[in-house]
Amino acid sequence: MVALANTLQGELRINEPLAKHTSWRVGGIAQQFYRPASAEDLALFLSQLPESEPVLWLGLGSNLLVRDGGFAGTVIATAGVLNSVEITGNIVYAEVGVSCGKMARKLAKLGLSGVSFLAGIPGTLGGALAMNAGAHDGETWQLVTSVTTVDRQGVLRQRLPADFTVSYRHVELPQGEWFVSAELTLAAGDAQIESAKIKALLKHRNTTQPTNQPCAGSVFRNPQNDFSGRLIEEMGLKGLTIGGASVSEKHANFIINDGTATAADIENLILLLQQKIEQQYGVRLQPEVHIVGEAA
Repeated sequence: MVALANTLQGELRINEPLAKHTSWRVGGIAQQFYRPASAEDLALFLSQLPESEPVLWLGLGSNLLVRDGGFAGTVIATAGVLNSVEITGNIVYAEVGVSCGKMARKLAKLGLSGVSFLAGIPGTLGGALAMNAGAHDGETWQLVTSVTTVDRQGVLRQRLPADFTVSYRHVELPQGEWFVSAELTLAAGDAQIESAKIKALLKHRNTTQPTNQPCAGSVFRNPQNDFSGRLIEEMGLKGLTIGGASVSEKHANFIINDGTATAADIENLILLLQQKIEQQYGVRLQPEVHIVGEAA
């Protein structure tokens, strides 16, 4: 058990609109919204929550759909607060609120290899750990040496990868624990080569994905030996629209908000795509985005 301060140091908001904090720019209010000042402050805050209180962790708000009725519980917001990165040789200690893109660029400039794929992940390290985020043949947990977790009682623990079941876009944590930080082991590389990789990756991403519109990254996981975007595009479903939500013309596995969409519009479009693809191909697409909260 880590020694804790006696009083909370973070920022607590009541009835905070989550549309301000999600990349789709939709979502109702959170009853409580807390930005911890440190890992120890977070542990103290969690220890004071009722056991029955629902908790939602929020990084940059990508890969997340919050329903219009909001979240009847407490949101822990880590982006911009739990964002320390410490580097010793090829060992990196990073907290869950650090942006994947910023971390990848920083490490590339130092000549550390193996993290360029993180530059294309539009979220924080916490989200990357929770879903084993990956791109371009790289996955987050290939790099992880150890992690620190916290539980509802405010106990901070160091755990090894063997303590988790890790698979494609899915990680099973011990019940009632959440990630706070991770230690990564990287290979030595060339700073110019690594930075060039990231530059090329971001150029490709901007060319092929609707990065300048409100979206949440890939909506569906890829089925085995295929691509969700290919199936959706092959059916001619680019541009399919419900309310203010539509399938991107640029990439069929993205749903964009034209500025007027509700969370219900987006969720209904997800369901419609699942139905159409299943009817045509017999494949049930599994959402990669997490859908939480209550309907309006």
